[in-house]
Amino acid sequence: MVRRRRQESLWIHKWSRPIIGAIAAIGALGTGYLTFTKLTSGAIACTGGCGKVLSSAWAEILGQPLTLFGCLAYLSMLALAVAPLLVSPAKNKELRSKLEGLTWPLLFVGATGMMIFSAFLMFVLATDIKEVCPYCIGSATFTLAMFLLTLFGRRWDDRGQLLFSGVIIAMVALVGTLGVYAVPIDGPLRSADSSLPSNAGRPITNPSGEAEVALAKHLKDTGATMYGLYWCPHCFDQKQLFGKEAYRQMPYVECDPAGYQSKTAVCQAALPEGSGFPTWEVNGEFLSGTQSLQALAVASGYTGPTDFVNSGSRTGGTSEGG
Repeated sequence: MVRRRRQESLWIHKWSRPIIGAIAAIGALGTGYLTFTKLTSGAIACTGGCGKVLSSAWAEILGQPLTLFGCLAYLSMLALAVAPLLVSPAKNKELRSKLEGLTWPLLFVGATGMMIFSAFLMFVLATDIKEVCPYCIGSATFTLAMFLLTLFGRRWDDRGQLLFSGVIIAMVALVGTLGVYAVPIDGPLRSADSSLPSNAGRPITNPSGEAEVALAKHLKDTGATMYGLYWCPHCFDQKQLFGKEAYRQMPYVECDPAGYQSKTAVCQAALPEGSGFPTWEVNGEFLSGTQSLQALAVASGYTGPTDFVNSGSRTGGTSEGG
């Protein structure tokens, strides 16, 4: 009896829920901030390669920012951790006990799934993106901490059965993750466009009209050049304005040394010091930021059709991604 009382009075049993709740709250704030920044195309406060990571093909699921789903997952863990604590054991002991019995298994399932998903993203970060992202590493640490707290934060009746269930949950989470990203098991990790490697950037999805194709050919014929980075979100926006057919005609130069068909030396020799990305060189002038197709047409002396089908996607030339 004395031994059982000691086990039940362990500090971790008393504080595991508040700690899980605190971790989940911090995680929700972090992922919420990244989601807001992603949706508004704002600058991310980061000392590593966060911009490259968060603009990669891995940073979206079903067309939505991955951080949005992370925020929802953290909020769910916060609700599960805190819900029983809102019920006074002195006033309603039975309800408190029921909520604890119901939420602990759900906390374990959630923490296990989030940990496996974060571990997969760490693998992608190390092997495919090859950048350091403090937010990603922090989130992975949070999910591991929540898993350990759910595992040791209460006295489970059968920990062996719990671990077995954890293995099953982990397998389901891994299969689900691979299914979401459609990662080929027998080949290298690639971008969403299976015809190009991941360091070629996100695939262009907008269609091109005749005007976009004609403008792209004109820019190429007149010696204009777009300098960009494959992971840069505003470079992607520029490519989307032209569309997938016209993009094949664009005079594009990749400036990141890790990018597909990179020409870093050309960029260094051509661009003024401190240039952002994308930067256009048109008729001897440098235009920094995402440019509207109309602006490029005027700057290059283009006289062809101007009924651009993607002209509404961007209206200015002020956004810079690097």
